[in-house]
Amino acid sequence: MGCGNSKEEVVSPKAKTQPNKPAQKTEQTKSPDHTSNNGGPPPSEKGLDVSDVYSIGEELGRGAFSVVKKAKHKKTGQAVAVKIIEKKFVEKQDLMLLAREIEIMKRVSHPNVLKLFEVFETDETISLVMELVTGGELFYKIVEKGNYSEKEAANIVKQMIQGVEYLHGEGICHRDLKPENLLCSGEEDQGYKPFRVVIADFGLSKAFNSGESLETSCGTPDYVAPEVITAEGQYDKSVDMWSAGVITYVLLCGFSPFLSSTQHGLFDKIVKCEYDFPDPEWTNISDSAKDFIRHLLIKEPNSRFTASQCLKHPWLNGESGTGALANGKISEKMQTYNENRKMSFKK
Repeated sequence: MGCGNSKEEVVSPKAKTQPNKPAQKTEQTKSPDHTSNNGGPPPSEKGLDVSDVYSIGEELGRGAFSVVKKAKHKKTGQAVAVKIIEKKFVEKQDLMLLAREIEIMKRVSHPNVLKLFEVFETDETISLVMELVTGGELFYKIVEKGNYSEKEAANIVKQMIQGVEYLHGEGICHRDLKPENLLCSGEEDQGYKPFRVVIADFGLSKAFNSGESLETSCGTPDYVAPEVITAEGQYDKSVDMWSAGVITYVLLCGFSPFLSSTQHGLFDKIVKCEYDFPDPEWTNISDSAKDFIRHLLIKEPNSRFTASQCLKHPWLNGESGTGALANGKISEKMQTYNENRKMSFKK
């Protein structure tokens, strides 16, 4: 299935980045009692409006053809997030993408992957009832937290990788891992430190089987793998590992490994895999962290670490440095990075 235009960003050397929809803010919940189905896919309620079952509350985020609101189950009082899509604003191609997102979300159940509880559909709307985690986007949450340590960064990356490992084990390639699609809890949750990280937004995801590769060029330029840009043959779930490498790099220094004033220049650096670890930002960062990144930001897809290999790396298992990131200015640099991302969305 090809990439759409309002929900996805198609990457090619001549492409322009598209604005991203506001991130959904969510908070950890258990599945509402009435939706329990012994681990099976969530039920779909056709003809029933979500407001018949849930009291709809404040708006949490808005996209091109959807709005996300906080809601509460009328009988149980369970707090959830509801994504309401107005069908009249959605083109046929985007409805196909939405159907794909729903089918993928129905299959997944993991602490580091956003959970779908149930689906309501009427002639006018489709409503997705999802878990609620209040921390918002990861990169904004860590700025709110202030300066953080390399060990905390490793804990964040480990959760992201655990979610990716689960998805890959279920035959799902996300294809658009980026800060906007990483949400987090408002505080320490289920023992996860400094907070729980959740992978969201499966609009670009695609299921794959053993031996089957993915051919459509999708993703966001800053985090997209070289083989997606060049479109040379097929590519597979290793594109997620490249994106994870870029995210890890940014978490540790507050800027991207690939910098250019033009998109063409950015693509050129990514394709050539041209990056380094410049001082002073990388002076106090451990060699183990750099080694971890080097195993992900590799041009040859087959040479990149898989998610399972990543989880065995010493850096994700406590062997991380204790020095201040970016000479104690990591929060300041991440704030600048977030501001630059906002500006790029508006172009």
